[in-house]
Amino acid sequence: MSRFIDDLIAQVLGLEVTLRACQARLAARTDAEALHDLRIGLRKLRSLLRPLNRLPLVASLDAAAAALGRLSGPLRDREVLLAELARQGHTALFAARQPALEAGYQTLLEEPALRHLFAVLDGWPAQLRQAAFAGELPDLRRQVRKVLRRQVTRLAEALADPAHDRHRLRLLIKRVRYGDEAYPRLSPVGASGWAALKAAQSALGDWHDHLQWLAQAERQADLAPLVPTWQVALGRAEVLADEACERLRGYFPTER
Repeated sequence: MSRFIDDLIAQVLGLEVTLRACQARLAARTDAEALHDLRIGLRKLRSLLRPLNRLPLVASLDAAAAALGRLSGPLRDREVLLAELARQGHTALFAARQPALEAGYQTLLEEPALRHLFAVLDGWPAQLRQAAFAGELPDLRRQVRKVLRRQVTRLAEALADPAHDRHRLRLLIKRVRYGDEAYPRLSPVGASGWAALKAAQSALGDWHDHLQWLAQAERQADLAPLVPTWQVALGRAEVLADEACERLRGYFPTER
């Protein structure tokens, strides 16, 4: 069990370093991927913790990461929209929204939720070791393996459902993919399955982006000229996403 605890703590510490680096990059505006990488780091941290979140010590850290994830989500949606506007050469639309994006970055950096996450992370490794020494931890390997298998089962069932919800599929795919990355030795996902997961996640992400842009166009009149193009692209993205999910289904059949 000590080896498992050591590996778990090492991963958490590594993700803390990543998150702090993303915070610094965002503060200095060094690149356009800082917020995106911050959110990926949060997702990886939560995927690492999810199989163990029945433990109060784990649940507290997961809740801190989840809170920051919720706060940063709308800002990331705004960032992705601006990247699309820049890609299409709509400089005036981009410029009109850039100040709000910059203000959003600063607000996020000043969020108590960000400080709280790092405060919890600072004390977490020592608290986990103390719980292990006190015999307060169950068979963590068994618990992780059980949760990962359950996530795969849920994904397989969703993929087999003719009336599947793409939003739910996107969430389930993320959970299985990042769970596999967090615990590759305990995950039932193989290398070929992982590649199919990544492809389906990318296709569903493209579909989700266009859906979000069209939703924003309903509230922002100056985006109206882009709606026809986005509607066509959304239809194409739906087809590609469904094809990717159908291919993924072959790697995750439902149990008979």
